Amino acid sequence: MSDVFEGYERKYCELSANLLRKCTSAGILNGEQKKQKLAEIKAGLDEAESMIRKMDLEARSLQPNVKAVLLAKLREYKSDLNNLKSQVKRISSGDPTSARDELLESGMADAATVTADQRGRLLMSTERLNQSSDRVRESRKTMLETEELGVSILHDLHSQRQALLGAHNTLHGVDDNIGKSKRILTNMSRRMNKNKWIIAAVVTLLIIAIGVILYFKLK
Repeated sequence: MSDVFEGYERKYCELSANLLRKCTSAGILNGEQKKQKLAEIKAGLDEAESMIRKMDLEARSLQPNVKAVLLAKLREYKSDLNNLKSQVKRISSGDPTSARDELLESGMADAATVTADQRGRLLMSTERLNQSSDRVRESRKTMLETEELGVSILHDLHSQRQALLGAHNTLHGVDDNIGKSKRILTNMSRRMNKNKWIIAAVVTLLIIAIGVILYFKLK
């Protein structure tokens, strides 16, 4: 449904109800007061016709399925406007008593129809408002649930970050221990190599000494 059309529709219904009241008043007036009231009614009819034209243009600019519904409503409003024009003509030229009685009878029926129509639109508006409120509540509920989920995820990420920092510190300590062990092993390797050279030198000296001793004994 078009919001623009609904705005024109509300305006027309208000004009129609106001014109009905003025027609009822004009039916019991005479002389200049009646002429003045009829002038007001004719000005109101012109404004009502303007609303009808605006509704027609707006309805024809919409999609076909919406357009068909609005044009059907528009035909009812055009019929209502024609009835108002006929009543004004009868008041202007007919017998005051019969015109007044006919106007009161038809005016009450039309007023009841307009009132029922306005009540129906009011109920529809209230229902749409309630539906909108329900959607707002659902959206707010979803937003709160999403917020709680986000807080939970942030808490989990913080816990994981702390665990990763702890693991990093542990790995850093392991690296330090590995470095120390590597230095110790390097020192041990150097000492072992040094001891090998010392042992080799001692063995060499012993072999030379034994050779010298054997040489002098056998000589």
